[in-house]
Amino acid sequence: MKLNPDLLRPLLGTLGLMIGFGVYAVAGDLPQPWQRLSIGAMFVLLGISAFVYARGERWIQVLGGVLALYGVLRAFVIG
Repeated sequence: MKLNPDLLRPLLGTLGLMIGFGVYAVAGDLPQPWQRLSIGAMFVLLGISAFVYARGERWIQVLGGVLALYGVLRAFVIG
């Protein structure tokens, strides 16, 4: 049985959100500066993956850039 990619996408998105919130919660328990740096790195990785995944969808690429920029600011400025 082969799954339709359009049906698999919401399942993978939900699973990804659950994993992301779990990792974010664990990173929130780290001592400073590791908490700030790890959460910032997660946003940078999320932004890069969104940018790469977009494949020509400009608004998702912009969102990926904004997430990556926020991650850098979160790691080194905000906190």
